[in-house]
Amino acid sequence: MELFILLIIGLIAGLIAGLMGIGGGIIFTPVLFFLFEDAGIESSVQWSVASGLLCTWFAAGSSTVRQYLQNNIFWGEGIKLGILGAIGITLGKLLLTSSYYNQEQFVVFFSLILFYAAYMMFRRGQDSSKEVEREFTVLKFPHLFVTGGVGGFVASLAGVGGGGVMVPIMNLFYKQPFRKAVSVSQLGMTILILSGLVQLALTQVDTPGLTEFTLGFVDFGAALPLAFGGLIGGFGGAYLNHKIKRKYLQWGFGALAVIMAGRLLWGVFG
Repeated sequence: MELFILLIIGLIAGLIAGLMGIGGGIIFTPVLFFLFEDAGIESSVQWSVASGLLCTWFAAGSSTVRQYLQNNIFWGEGIKLGILGAIGITLGKLLLTSSYYNQEQFVVFFSLILFYAAYMMFRRGQDSSKEVEREFTVLKFPHLFVTGGVGGFVASLAGVGGGGVMVPIMNLFYKQPFRKAVSVSQLGMTILILSGLVQLALTQVDTPGLTEFTLGFVDFGAALPLAFGGLIGGFGGAYLNHKIKRKYLQWGFGALAVIMAGRLLWGVFG
């Protein structure tokens, strides 16, 4: 029964992610946090982040495959971004597993990410202009170092892929076309998230997870049904994405992000 519920939640989360054209981590991780908290799991933040990263890794891998099939893949820059992002995710992992990073800090940090996502969605929903066409210039090492470092650090503390910060950095600061920034980010995420997963899976843990299928802080029993449901739901969401006006989808996700942030904050500080 628990497996079925997780699969259904994954389907819904994937449907929303595909419908809104976003990564699943910003949805999967709060869902996992609610599940671990309601079950009274100790170290719920670490379990949620690690298991959320596993869900996000599947989503990023699926998106990378789609980018490859669409002949929109940038191997060199994406691989370099992922390797450099592993440095950021390693530093973030040290903070995540320390005694300084607690439930309150996680909720505030993730809520800020949700509010940022809501702001960007509302802003895009009001903007009817098209992106200015930009040239496909090569990202230099310092650009990839900053982008990957920041993205990896955010990923390890919030259980998301980091694309929400890496794409704007490449697009706004380093003047990369949005289409390229998304592709490089997705490929980079598959590498930097894998690095974080390995590190968190090898971390010694004294408290049980939500299911018995765990390794380190990664709860495969909880994450895999969500990830599998998310992949299936993502295809349905991507199909419906073309049936609804873009601005309504963006406004809808903005409202959802605000509600989720409010639920997180209320659950800890209310």
